[in-house]
Amino acid sequence: MVMEYTTKEICYFLTPGEGNTDKAIELAKRRCEELGIKHVVVASFTGNTGLKVQDAIKDADIVMVGAHYGFRSGDEGRKLDEIWKKNAKLLEERGGKALRATHALSGIERSVADKYGGVYPHLLIADTLRLFSQGIKVGIEIVVMAADAGLIPIGEEVLTIGGTRTGADTVMVVRSAGMKNFFELEVKEIVCMPR
Repeated sequence: MVMEYTTKEICYFLTPGEGNTDKAIELAKRRCEELGIKHVVVASFTGNTGLKVQDAIKDADIVMVGAHYGFRSGDEGRKLDEIWKKNAKLLEERGGKALRATHALSGIERSVADKYGGVYPHLLIADTLRLFSQGIKVGIEIVVMAADAGLIPIGEEVLTIGGTRTGADTVMVVRSAGMKNFFELEVKEIVCMPR
C-alpha cells in the first residue's frame, strides 16, 4: 500500500515577536494563494498588524481580533482603545471585519483563578497551547472568537495569524470551530512560528 503524503517547509523564527511580522504576513499571503483560502483571522492589539495583513492579502476576507476592552487599564488602556478603534474603522471601511470580545481561552475563569486560585479548563487549554508558542494559543483563540461572532464559517479551512506580545510570528491553517464544538477545531498546518 502506498501512503499519500505531501511535504512543505515550515519557517521557524529564531526569536519571537514583532520583528517577524513582515515575513509572517508574506508567508501567510503565499499560503492563502496556494490553498485558495478565503478567510484570514489576525490578532491585532492596536490594529496595525491587521491593517498590514489587509494591505497584503487582497483575495480573502480579513477579520481582525483585538484584545477585549479593559485588557489594559488607565491611560495606557485608553490610548490603546483609541488607536484600535481608529484602525478598526479604517479596516471596516476597506471591507474587513473587526472584533473585540471576551477572550475564548480565559474569560471569567481568569478572574476566578486570580481571586481564588485553582486550575480551570480554559486556562489549562491555553497553557497547553503555549507549550508550542504564544502565537499558537492566540491563533486558535481568535479563530474560536471569530467563529462564535459569526464572522467566519465554521468547519472550513481558514488562515490564522497570531503573535507574541506585538506583531505577528505565527501563521497556521486551521479547520475552524466555535466554542461549542471547540474540540472539532483542527490545526492543519503550521506555516511559521518561533523556535
